[in-house]
Amino acid sequence: MFIDKATIHIKAGDGGNGAVAFHREKYIASGGPDGGDGGKGGDIIFIVDDSLSTLSDFKYKRKYKAPKGADGSGARRNGKKAEDLIIKVPRGTIIRECESGAVMSDMSTDEPFVAAKGGKGGWGNSHFATATRQTPRFAKAGMPGEEWDVTLELKLLADVGLLGFPNVGKSSFISVVSEAKPIIADYHFTTITPVLGVVSLGEGSSFVIADIPGLIEGASEGIGLGHEFLRHVERCRMLLHIVDVAGSEGRDPIEDFEKINHELEAFNPELAKRPQIVAGNKIDLATDEQRESFKNYIESKGLQYFEMCAPILEGTKEVINAVAAKLSTLPPVKYYEKEEIPLEVTLKRSNTGFKITVEDGVYIVDAPWLIRIISQTDMDDYESLQYFQRVLISSGIIDGLRQAGIQQGDTVSIYDIEFDFVN
Repeated sequence: MFIDKATIHIKAGDGGNGAVAFHREKYIASGGPDGGDGGKGGDIIFIVDDSLSTLSDFKYKRKYKAPKGADGSGARRNGKKAEDLIIKVPRGTIIRECESGAVMSDMSTDEPFVAAKGGKGGWGNSHFATATRQTPRFAKAGMPGEEWDVTLELKLLADVGLLGFPNVGKSSFISVVSEAKPIIADYHFTTITPVLGVVSLGEGSSFVIADIPGLIEGASEGIGLGHEFLRHVERCRMLLHIVDVAGSEGRDPIEDFEKINHELEAFNPELAKRPQIVAGNKIDLATDEQRESFKNYIESKGLQYFEMCAPILEGTKEVINAVAAKLSTLPPVKYYEKEEIPLEVTLKRSNTGFKITVEDGVYIVDAPWLIRIISQTDMDDYESLQYFQRVLISSGIIDGLRQAGIQQGDTVSIYDIEFDFVN
């Protein structure tokens, strides 16, 4: 089953909790604090697997959760870091944050992508010993792992997209110019999934061509099969439009050409501007008048036009050479740049509640939604600190600290940062 879009929930592992422990040794009356730190939670990591060609693995499994880091223990023994959770996807998969639609990663290279970071392990009580607090009886809980709803969308990596109505000869063409073996038959929609083929030009030169399942009028509005696969044309550097010049299906070649281009523009206006070469197929069935009429029409639009009879290789070499020449002048396959997920989305999807506890005079704030803001805050930058302060005020945390009895100079601890409270 070809599935090229899926929505899943990912949750990185929480960090392990720090330990509260004190050194115990014979002949030592009062050992100091020696609680170890918790281990880091596992990350959620996406990698490309070229043996995959569909997102069908995500049809039945929708939730992915990495393991939690181990808790710390006495004798300053830190908890073990949790294993990362690896998720394999086909090359060309776009990962987006669901609500904003922001691109998190384009999985077109071999570089792994950490989609959700595991939480840091909490500090053991050995970190909190000071000259005035020699026996701290508290430790930090591990930080929660990041959590997202993400959409996976497969956009094929191909240099050239084959376009055309059903049964115009696209499958025949790709089968004779590449090693691809699509189903070929004399009925509509024999191709129901995109087919990739590598066209070799010799001396290490080649390009990838994609046979996009047949488009029909209204495809951009969801009619027929084409609307499901139009997204795969978006990466293509250029288009090869194959038309049944003989009108053997009872359709007019010129109308076919215009309808397909209309669907491209309706789906994505950029596609209508993509370089395009037109190939008139089935010339063995066409009259001289039909061939001449269609040729004149296409050339009047300033497009390159070639005639061919794909099954017997007539004219296919000329088409391939023209495509290769055009590709040499075009930029690489489109790559989707990473986009920043709006902060308001992070806050909106999170519970902005908080909890304040007091341990040995330290005011500890627990607010998982703050983690992402802390990670983006530069403690050495004045404007960044001012923004962080505004978040603490607007969320009610400052008022909550005052209600808990905090005084000037008392210590506030928020995950891995500490500061003295100033009224």
